[in-house]
Amino acid sequence: MAFFESLLTLLAVAVIVLQPSRRLVIPYPTMLAVAGVLVAALPWAPAISIDPQLALALFISPALFDAAYDLPPRTLRQNWLPLISLAAIAVILTTLAVAWLGVAFAGLPVAAAIALGAIVAPPDAAAATAMLSRFSLPRRAFAVLKGESLLNDAVALLIFSAAVSTASGIVPLTELAPRLALAVPGGLLLGFLLGKLYLFLATRLAGTLGGSLFEFVATFGTWVIAERLHLSAVLAIVVYAMVIARYMPERQTARNRIHSYSVWEATIFMLNVLAFLLMGMQARATIMQLYQHDLAFASLFAASVFLVVVGVRMLWVLFYNRVLHYLAKAGIVSERSPSMAMTILAGWCGMRGVVTLATAIALPASFPSRDLIVFSALAVVLGTLILQGLTLGPLIHLLKFKSDDSLRDEIAATRLALLDTALDELDKSEQTDEVRTLREIYRGERKLTSSGIHPREASEFDKLRRKTIRAKRVKLAELRRSGAIDDDVFHALERELDWAELAAATPDQFEIIEG
Repeated sequence: MAFFESLLTLLAVAVIVLQPSRRLVIPYPTMLAVAGVLVAALPWAPAISIDPQLALALFISPALFDAAYDLPPRTLRQNWLPLISLAAIAVILTTLAVAWLGVAFAGLPVAAAIALGAIVAPPDAAAATAMLSRFSLPRRAFAVLKGESLLNDAVALLIFSAAVSTASGIVPLTELAPRLALAVPGGLLLGFLLGKLYLFLATRLAGTLGGSLFEFVATFGTWVIAERLHLSAVLAIVVYAMVIARYMPERQTARNRIHSYSVWEATIFMLNVLAFLLMGMQARATIMQLYQHDLAFASLFAASVFLVVVGVRMLWVLFYNRVLHYLAKAGIVSERSPSMAMTILAGWCGMRGVVTLATAIALPASFPSRDLIVFSALAVVLGTLILQGLTLGPLIHLLKFKSDDSLRDEIAATRLALLDTALDELDKSEQTDEVRTLREIYRGERKLTSSGIHPREASEFDKLRRKTIRAKRVKLAELRRSGAIDDDVFHALERELDWAELAAATPDQFEIIEG
């Protein structure tokens, strides 16, 4: 019971600390990092530990699933060059630079230093996109950042797993290459097969609570099965999610889809909160251990790691921009170099988050220099989220990006095509009063869409629907209070009004935001 009470307290602290993030335009992971530190500083803060393998499965697999679900292979193909630059080369360069610092400055074993580099190398796009979504920036920037978040996690976790296995003596160095050669294609194949199996079973469980439970069992089960088979769990989850994202939406009903998305969004957000708070708990114990040895040296080393992490990314994206510019100018590549403003923004969007936290927590207790590595990882997360997270908004204003309305325009054009399809279908129907009424509604929506207005914003029909729904809600509440109807009747009709209001409102009115 004490653990459960502590957990509830931690979540309550997170809810309170997150509230300013909306009003102050601060990325929510920055506030979570602050919450973790505040909770760890409390004298009554509990000592909470978690199994290393559980930390990876619990925190990383749903984050990877979420990122891969929203990123189709087509986007990866369209942006392959910047993605390789950021997700592969930048991660490897950062890992090597931090590993060199760990060996030269702190005397870490090579494998442990590489593990530290892999822990702090991958940026987390959640913090960046949470801020960037509030500005009208180029769509490609979002696509590249999301793709980077997915692929850099895969690259960093492969390096991390190899380094931890070598440093811990789990896998001899001579066996490492053959294992990786099997783990990568094996993980891809396993993810594809389990994704197909999910499609077969999920359609038969749709519309049931068991179906919702199966979503979690299948996702976490994919990670566990891959781990048991010594395959790449990261790649298995990525392919598994992409298979589901490609085929499942066409097989789901609207109600099941809304329910599934809302459950997953809440679950992933809660796990992110727990990851930051658990890291804060571990940081307290780590600092106490370092205090007995040399906290000053540990702080200097952690600050150096932070500077290397930020510096390597910024230097690399600037170098990539110039090289691509000259290659395009010489006609060697067709890819145009991004603007200098976009390059600077991409370099500054290097906040570390849940993957860095989870991998640091996942280090075995007996891992060489574990306290120093965990402390450095926490310093990098806090440093990037606070320094870069708080300055990202002002930097965007300073760089003065041109507004990108391509997404809105494409949505409007697609909406027109859908309305034309609906009108064509009505022309094939028997011309009853209902058909004629619906045709006029669609024609009105088409006229508003052609003018760049969302049909639900200006439609007098939908305004009247929303007004009458509000009146229905008031009457329903009065009937419940007076005892004229029972609660089961109230909730059944309340649900009907919810769906009716959802259909009559613009999508942004029901958007759930973090914080």
